[in-house]
Amino acid sequence: MTILAALVVVAHALVLQVAPAQLGSNLDSGGKSFTTRNIAAPVAMAEVAPAPAIAPRAPKPVKTIQNNQKNQSNQLSSQQIQAQAAPEIIAIAEPLATQPATADVPPDNTAAVTPSQAIAAPAPSASTTVVTAISLPGSVRLKYKVVGMSKNLNYQASAELDWKTDGDKYEAMLKVSAFLIGSRSMTSVGKITGSGLTPTRFADKFKTELAAHFEADKGKITFSANTPDAPWMDGVQDRVSVFLQLAGMLAANPAGFQPGSNITFLTIGPREADTWTFIVEAEETLALMNTPMAALKLTRKPRKEFDQKVEIWFAPSLGYLPVRSRITQHGGDFIDQQLTEIVK
Repeated sequence: MTILAALVVVAHALVLQVAPAQLGSNLDSGGKSFTTRNIAAPVAMAEVAPAPAIAPRAPKPVKTIQNNQKNQSNQLSSQQIQAQAAPEIIAIAEPLATQPATADVPPDNTAAVTPSQAIAAPAPSASTTVVTAISLPGSVRLKYKVVGMSKNLNYQASAELDWKTDGDKYEAMLKVSAFLIGSRSMTSVGKITGSGLTPTRFADKFKTELAAHFEADKGKITFSANTPDAPWMDGVQDRVSVFLQLAGMLAANPAGFQPGSNITFLTIGPREADTWTFIVEAEETLALMNTPMAALKLTRKPRKEFDQKVEIWFAPSLGYLPVRSRITQHGGDFIDQQLTEIVK
């Protein structure tokens, strides 16, 4: 029974190391010249740095050699279970870097947005897709079911994405909760400009919090983890805002992102920066909320040997909300998040 209980607790702990929500503060109202949709907005699981494994407690002293050996055996079993680390993920993670990753230059077929709904936007950097039109969703809460596998252990959890905006500012929080363990959240806060979302702070919280601060006036992004600064550039996103930014770009000009197009962002995590390039694929039909639903699939394929594969599905019928995300590890472990409810 002891081992069984340990398995249950660890299986839930996997989820919180795997995924990131419920957002609070009210926003002041104001106006920007961009389109706001009243359809809920999605997000895929952003990548989250794995929480450190919890060391097993040492067995209490016992009087007999036989009992002591039994306790040592139980302790070993617990250590073996704890060693089955959860997949690194979102969304939503890459192995933690001590140096900012070098930005990739996007291929020549990086998708351009038709200026039919164009809004004046700053010139993009060499590693960021041009944004000339954006149609962000109105405030909404998305609820998901989460299933996954790590080291042959299956687990389940629930997730929520809270998105709030007043037209000038936004807050987005993705939170994953598991029974007995608690919750883990990733939060993005920032401004809305002609080129979409401009984060000012990104936080990843489980027990303690790590944060990244976007200092555009100083041309840098700093990290509370004391890792090296990353350069700030126009169009930079974080691991939550990137999926809402994608939703806004697709909704503003779906014809501008045909299969084979690439969309690239410099993307900030709690410790480092990395370049994320999504490839637009064909539409698929998913079974979500008890109904067939057409969804456009975007994939971030691994660039290095141990990178994750990230797949995101956006539903045109819901204003291109992200309705599903799946993150697969090099060894086959995965986490799959699917929409179950939209609350306005």
